[in-house]
Amino acid sequence: MANQARQLASLLKSEGVPVDFVQTNAPCRPGWLESIPVARAVFRLFPYLVRLWLATGRADVVHVFANSGWAWHLFASPALAVARLRGVPAIINYRGGLADTFFATAPRWVLRMLGGAAMRVTPSAYLQRVFAKFGLAAEVIPNVVDLSRFSFVPQRDYGGAPCIVVTRNLEEIYDIPMAIRVFGRVREAFPGASLVIAGSGPELGTLQALVSDLALSGAVRFTGRVDSADMPALYARADCMLNPSRVDNMPNSILEAFACGVPVVSTDAGGIPDMAQHGVSALLSPVGDEPAMAENLLRVLREPALARVLREAGLAEARKFDWPQVKQQWLAAYRSAARREVVS
Repeated sequence: MANQARQLASLLKSEGVPVDFVQTNAPCRPGWLESIPVARAVFRLFPYLVRLWLATGRADVVHVFANSGWAWHLFASPALAVARLRGVPAIINYRGGLADTFFATAPRWVLRMLGGAAMRVTPSAYLQRVFAKFGLAAEVIPNVVDLSRFSFVPQRDYGGAPCIVVTRNLEEIYDIPMAIRVFGRVREAFPGASLVIAGSGPELGTLQALVSDLALSGAVRFTGRVDSADMPALYARADCMLNPSRVDNMPNSILEAFACGVPVVSTDAGGIPDMAQHGVSALLSPVGDEPAMAENLLRVLREPALARVLREAGLAEARKFDWPQVKQQWLAAYRSAARREVVS
């Protein structure tokens, strides 16, 4: 979500649209607070509210990137409240894959606040269906993949040493342990295979221990957080992208892999089937089904013709999310939100 927010702000500015970017995850001062999650959030809150108040006073429309749980309560709901106090229309751009559970258990004022926004936007039809379940209309405007940053890399002959990449944060909902176990199965057929796990998060120690227990230490590399500018080079070295997530909405990592010509093997969590069709642009398996994911990965590695089909279909899918396509949808949404406020 943070990457999408930064990218959208940058692309809008490149089109001459004035943007005030109010960051919820700005660095803490003093720096040692960064290691304490609750304290980190509290110490970020006051400066965030000050910046939010000032920026909203200059705005015609407030675009709120929102998620479920505490992120909603600490950052999204204050942004909506400030916009209301300032009399500025707000668009809720909701991206939480756990929205169904959150809406079902959250206080009733959460749904009332969502209903009071000038517009609700989700990046996937999956979340649009969740909103409809709770009586809320929402528009679909997909994530942006800036194809000018990515190159479609030719399919290579990797012999017995394919490189598999995972590009998700090291958090429980992304089920990185399953990716490691799936890779262990694949190593039996491809002893020279390697796995690159690009991301950071609280599960690092547990994952490193699992790699050691499975005797995969020499074949698995943890890169830590990778800057957005370095992602194309990472995909350029990959022969397949593995996405084992349990909960998901519209992962940008899949779009980036599509854009670079990297075949995708994923679970069918959340909104993934809305962006990746099984057997056409990706191979999908049920959430948590380790044998099925391993079989799909082996199919991609063993069948170059299948990999070629997935690569071409993935690129065609990625083109639907290129900036020139998505730009018009966002500009129309901003104009519509502003008009609704004028009418009211």
